[in-house]
Amino acid sequence: MVTAIQSKLTSPSLEVARKALDEVVDPEIPVLTIADIGILRDVRLTSEGELEVVITPTYSGCPAMNVIAFEIEVALARAGIDTFRLTNQLSPAWTTDWLTDVAREKMRAYGIAPPVEASTSKRTLFAADAARCPRCGSERTERVSEFGSSACKAQYRCEACKEPFDYFKCI
Repeated sequence: MVTAIQSKLTSPSLEVARKALDEVVDPEIPVLTIADIGILRDVRLTSEGELEVVITPTYSGCPAMNVIAFEIEVALARAGIDTFRLTNQLSPAWTTDWLTDVAREKMRAYGIAPPVEASTSKRTLFAADAARCPRCGSERTERVSEFGSSACKAQYRCEACKEPFDYFKCI
């Protein structure tokens, strides 16, 4: 399913649009851009010459997507782009495999354990011990709650340094 929001005024430049969108961050993890996390799927010109920004939510009910759509509009307007189409692309579904290596390192530095690579083991989807502590690096961790500060995170505690931390769930 594809839905679109349209705004009309000026003709955009792809380079200017991409640079503006590089400043849009995930409101739940503000150290990550929407490109880092894989939400920003494409920036292109349609056959009619209209700028199209394609995004994919991390999951269909993600409450941050309305904020992200607004921030995209604001970023493009600041760059002088008032004509664009924002398309929500639901297929293929977003996966944590789309997180860049830069995103994973930014998460770790921010205190969130990045997801274990899905290709590593299907067991990681269900394991309570999959998270490595982002503070001390220990693998001796325990899940405290399946739900963390947002639906895409679980709450863990490190048995080595005793610090609590969020783990970004593997999807």
